[in-house]
Amino acid sequence: MDISETSNPAITTIDTQISAVTVYTDQARVTRRGHISLTGQEQELILTNLPVTIQPESVRVKGTGTIAVRLLGVRTERIYATEPVAKRVAQVTEQIQQLQDQRRTLNDRLAALQLQQTFIQNLSEKSVDRVSRALAEQRVNLSQTGELLNFVGQQYGELAAAIAQQNQELRELDKHLQALQQQLQQVRTPRPQESYSLLVGIMPAGEGEFDLDVSYTVDRASWKPLYDLRVDTQRGQLQLDYLAEVEQSTGEDWSTITLTLSTAKPGMGSLPPKLDPWYITVPTPPPMPAAAPAMMRQRSSPALEKGDALGEVELNEEVLAALISNPEIAYKNLSSGPTYFAETVAAQISREGGVISFQIDGNSNIPSDGSPHKVTIFSDNEYPCQFEYIAIPKLVSFTYLQAIVTNPTDGATLLPGAANIFRDEMFVGTTQLENVTPGQEFKLNLGIDEGLTLERDLVERKVDKRFMQDKRLITYGYRLMVTNLRDRETTLRLTEQLPVSRNEHIKVRLTRTYPQIQPGEMGVLDWVLTLKPGSKQEISYQFTVEHPRELTVIGLDL
Repeated sequence: MDISETSNPAITTIDTQISAVTVYTDQARVTRRGHISLTGQEQELILTNLPVTIQPESVRVKGTGTIAVRLLGVRTERIYATEPVAKRVAQVTEQIQQLQDQRRTLNDRLAALQLQQTFIQNLSEKSVDRVSRALAEQRVNLSQTGELLNFVGQQYGELAAAIAQQNQELRELDKHLQALQQQLQQVRTPRPQESYSLLVGIMPAGEGEFDLDVSYTVDRASWKPLYDLRVDTQRGQLQLDYLAEVEQSTGEDWSTITLTLSTAKPGMGSLPPKLDPWYITVPTPPPMPAAAPAMMRQRSSPALEKGDALGEVELNEEVLAALISNPEIAYKNLSSGPTYFAETVAAQISREGGVISFQIDGNSNIPSDGSPHKVTIFSDNEYPCQFEYIAIPKLVSFTYLQAIVTNPTDGATLLPGAANIFRDEMFVGTTQLENVTPGQEFKLNLGIDEGLTLERDLVERKVDKRFMQDKRLITYGYRLMVTNLRDRETTLRLTEQLPVSRNEHIKVRLTRTYPQIQPGEMGVLDWVLTLKPGSKQEISYQFTVEHPRELTVIGLDL
């Protein structure tokens, strides 16, 4: 690296580059490395233009070389200077131009996908008449026609998903572009700039080569885990994409570094917290409610513009025959070239006590812009899962599918974080994943599933006024019917409930259940049923409510 000497030969400025960064939940530890050829006369090495987010007490130095060098100590100096506006404006402008180039590339890809989608749509429309005539003349059979229709539907769905992904990338790119444009407005105005200089006292034994390593802790850096959970209901497998969202506005960009993400909390301090007094008092009147904010209207997405290049392909007899015999190969020959799948690089995971670290490859780039940057830790599809249906017929007449996933015993600990859930490539929603250790199970709700049907009827409501001692006895009976429309055995957890009395004169008794179970807390009835493919299962229960005749009971409106 280049070295520029000051007027005092005993003080030398050494150029260093960031080589590694360890990011914690609320700060980061940065390691810099520099090389110098020592003459033996140096007394101090100076590192300049370090960010003000440094914690001065955290600075540590070490080094190696071809000669003996004593490190005498390190001190920090705060420097005030005028920011070079022109240079910074040029840097931000170049970044904006690069993003604008990326945006044009994404728009070109989106246009190409839309052309392919238009081609598939026109292919479907134009092939209807020809396929109908071919069927009538018995030149093709129903099986071949069905394959063509399935192919067209599959291709249309894949292209729709790819178009949605491109639109999502465009939205993310526009956010980043907007942030850079705001940053450009800020740097156009000159303002005082603060930085740190580090001065390292040395005593070399003579001439030789020396490598200096400097590490320090900076604020305004953090990371949090993110997950993409893709459940394959056919294979009973979960593909888990373990991601990290890294943010930093430390004042220096991290370019082509070795990035490590750690769960340690060095900023929490070494002393346990101290309890403050626990005060209690009487309630105060609540404040007047504020006016509810106006709801934002959702704007519908603009319709996709149709292209003409692929949409005008002529469907002659030869093309139609090729599509019916082998639709996938014919479509590739007409519309696109070969497909290549991207590979994902996994992080190295290490554990020391309760601290988990993920070391990413040495090519990470995290600019100091305060924006979230996603980093892939690993992607794994070896998470076995079992499925269970959940039904609460009193509230809804649908069943919900739930996946019970097992974190392998040799897997990584899943830290608490937000997770996007996909079911057979369909986005279901988001959830908050709790801490999951190796070997532990966790549950994912996959939304409504119509593989099971439910019927719930009140079959009995009888009032007995002749009960002894002037009391009223009301009998209720319910019957439920569950039908498994799936072609495989399924497990259903069906929950009903009994009323719970909050008055000592009102008595609620469960008199009959089928299949037989005992009520749980707060009158909950919980059946776990195993249903064969195409089978039906009847569930029934009966309960009574007893109360004095003159007592009015509320809450029994069933």
